[in-house]
Amino acid sequence: MVRDIVHSKLLLRQPSEPATPADASVGQDLLDTLAAHADECVGMAANMIGARKRVIVFHDEATGTDVIMYNPRIMRRTGEYTATEGCLSLPGVREATRWRTITVEFDDKGFRHRTRSYSGWTAQIIQHEIDHCDGILI
Repeated sequence: MVRDIVHSKLLLRQPSEPATPADASVGQDLLDTLAAHADECVGMAANMIGARKRVIVFHDEATGTDVIMYNPRIMRRTGEYTATEGCLSLPGVREATRWRTITVEFDDKGFRHRTRSYSGWTAQIIQHEIDHCDGILI
């Protein structure tokens, strides 16, 4: 189900709780909402649709698919740089410190534990969305 986008900084600054298999519908709602905003958005976190759960979705440029991650955590990062980013929940653009390559531990859509490395634009998107899970706004 496509959900409304949250714009409240107060709500967006609240750290998210761990996701469980009972939160699979939040993941599907995120995928649906990302698809509905594909012309203006490449990633979303659950708090952007009002769910305080550690769930993110993003468009993976390497595979051309939308990916869901439950409970993502960045384990390694290399190649620090400064990026300029926008956010569907916030007006304007801002600078953010990002890393060119990251290794992420997460649970996949079947809640199987995975570890995967990402680089470039996809890594930047994932970092932005994990910041949302941590209550960090750009």
